[in-house]
Amino acid sequence: MIYPVRKQFYYIYILRSLKTGKFYTGYTNDLRKRFIEHQNGKSTYTKVHGPYELIYYEACLNQQDATAREKYLKTGMGKGYLKNRIKRFLFLTG
Repeated sequence: MIYPVRKQFYYIYILRSLKTGKFYTGYTNDLRKRFIEHQNGKSTYTKVHGPYELIYYEACLNQQDATAREKYLKTGMGKGYLKNRIKRFLFLTG
């Protein structure tokens, strides 16, 4: 059986500033394009903290799920989940 390949995903992503070490959480439907925008200072919030590295992302099938997930990851519980999820990365770079 052949399954169709999904053409559109929405991504929740975590960036880490190489300048300050601070994290930024966002969502987009074009992860490569959005990352380049962050690197080039095209995002109002992140332009002063770059350059960045992409340290984590998740894909969702629709925008509503992505925005809900982004909102959750910005809460205390969501930050705890992420810290646990990427603890090896944080340990290696900390």
